[in-house]
Amino acid sequence: MTISTSTPTLLQHMAHWVEQGALRSLDLALTRLIQQQLPDSSDALLLGVALVSERNAHGHVCLDLHSALQQPQLLLSTVKQPDEASSANPARETLVAQLSRLSLSSWVAALSASPAVETCLNGSFAQGNSPLVLAGSPERPLLYLRRYWHYEQQIKSALSQRLATTHVLPEANTHMLLAALFPATSLPTATDWQKVACLLAARSNFAIITGGPGTGKTTTVVKLLALLQGLRVANNERPLHIHLAAPTGKAAARLSESIAGSIERLELPTALEAAIKSTIPKEVTTLHRLLGSLPNTRNFRHHASQPLPTDLVVVDEASMMDVEMMAQLVDALPRHARLILLGDKDQLASVEAGSILGDLCQTADAAHYTPATQAWIQQLSNEALADEFIDPQGSALQQATCMLRHSYRFSAHPGIGALASQINSGKATPKSLQAIFAQHPDSLNSVQLQAATGSYGMQLAPLEKLATEGYQGYLTTLKTLQPTQDNASPEVMQAWALQVFAAHNQFQLLTAMRRGVFGVDNLNLLITQALQRKKLLPDVESRWYAGRPLLITRNDYSLKLMNGDIGICLQWPGKGLRVAFPDGKQGIRWVLPSRLQAVETVFAMTVHKSQGSEFTHTALVLPEYGNPVLSKELIYTGVTRSKEQFTLVYSADHVLQQALQTQVQRASGLVGIAMDS
Repeated sequence: MTISTSTPTLLQHMAHWVEQGALRSLDLALTRLIQQQLPDSSDALLLGVALVSERNAHGHVCLDLHSALQQPQLLLSTVKQPDEASSANPARETLVAQLSRLSLSSWVAALSASPAVETCLNGSFAQGNSPLVLAGSPERPLLYLRRYWHYEQQIKSALSQRLATTHVLPEANTHMLLAALFPATSLPTATDWQKVACLLAARSNFAIITGGPGTGKTTTVVKLLALLQGLRVANNERPLHIHLAAPTGKAAARLSESIAGSIERLELPTALEAAIKSTIPKEVTTLHRLLGSLPNTRNFRHHASQPLPTDLVVVDEASMMDVEMMAQLVDALPRHARLILLGDKDQLASVEAGSILGDLCQTADAAHYTPATQAWIQQLSNEALADEFIDPQGSALQQATCMLRHSYRFSAHPGIGALASQINSGKATPKSLQAIFAQHPDSLNSVQLQAATGSYGMQLAPLEKLATEGYQGYLTTLKTLQPTQDNASPEVMQAWALQVFAAHNQFQLLTAMRRGVFGVDNLNLLITQALQRKKLLPDVESRWYAGRPLLITRNDYSLKLMNGDIGICLQWPGKGLRVAFPDGKQGIRWVLPSRLQAVETVFAMTVHKSQGSEFTHTALVLPEYGNPVLSKELIYTGVTRSKEQFTLVYSADHVLQQALQTQVQRASGLVGIAMDS
């Protein structure tokens, strides 16, 4: 098949795609740069360049050529506005016509023939400096921007090296510590998966502990650290130097609070208890802080030439970690250091490219433990594994991965657990969700907004009522307990601020989008105005006012505030407005509003931003029309932010149905590593 050489027509099409919002200006600029450097570039090459860049913007590490040809409807996603009568996507229609001229072999041949692409199929290693790399296999060729290919190679190499290293656990001391850490009690499952997770992670230099909300991931990892440190203390060895980290400041603060309580509740042999507990860290930092982020660069202070001084790093909320951050982390670890990932594999992946935890945990449900692993677990823990979890062909990664399978969080509120489970099954429908809502009216509620009479739009009064009632609690606490100038000591102000934060954590409105009627920007304005009408907020035009909750949207190293940190603007009597931020140590940091540059009001936040947080009552608002960001993972993540109560706000059954049936699938060379390692 002859592949046409590039003509201005294709680039003109791409310019129209940018106008339609289907392609970024950045994607087009990169394609034009390649065409300018290589004027004889084929349309097949330019399509590959534009699409791999476009896919990267949607979280994909690479472009799966086979999938692109088989499912072109998944490419060039545009956001349909509600007043558009047609469901047509002109950009995609043109793309389909372009792709129809290609076969997989001809596309691969055209890419391989270009000096812009280095081909390294079947695992060969790219040595050049071309901007693009064609990797994968002949059956599933993957096109990468070079730096993303390099990130994946770093990760694969680091994991392979660590999985090849296993530790021998002394039987007597392991039995002693496990018996103390896991006293005999009746369990909701035949196997104590927390104990199994501790064993598997203790013998490997890389391990994953995954599980849904309330399955005891934090409890398990604290017991794991106690086991590891206990074995060293019992053998008179130096304790491990351990670091705890999370992708965001909010997740780090939450883990810090959980860790402290879990350490206190540890049951250990009396003779070793004090020594073991003193070696388990309580402070959790963000990954950026751990690696030493250098301002205004993508670089970090710690890397292969200047590694972290650590023996073990635990990363919580690992589902939020993107491929670049994972590569930077493994690059900064000394070769002997262990790495443990902790998180819910079914949550939303990172906003940036990659789905590290999801890719590595694709087979976690079925376990795939070998008979040798089964025998070893039973020998050291007396835990029996069902035959369904045994696979003689299980990979090294599967032997170091454990999924916790029982949620303790929702025992008092089973409706939330049942709803999350139904959504996660991939078989949910609006009708099946309503059945669960009806069964659990104490913890679940749904609000279906109706179209406004006489014009386009939705009746938003029910949403306003939900939000004002939800936020009334913390605003009332703020006003009624406000210290006076006579007693506004730092201690009194801190105690008051902590009470305000505790009340604020009772409710949070989440949304899927940033733009549109049900986007963050519009909802924050709507709720602010509704609270002002109710006299719960001061009616001022200034963006700084007492009671304003705000979200840090960019790392501020001078203030030690990270993207995702939440603060509340409060009135300090005699001093004016100050913004309070929890310091993660049951204290408050106070910052002048004028020093905060990258912030936004956060009466409504995106589901992505809510990851790593928990609220007593969470309300999730879905848009009134379909959107590429809607998926079952997004709804599942929104539901599982709730501790006691969840409300779903939506407009159209077909939009909800579309979201429930859409599963996030990101192209990545790490998919399948569980079987190949």
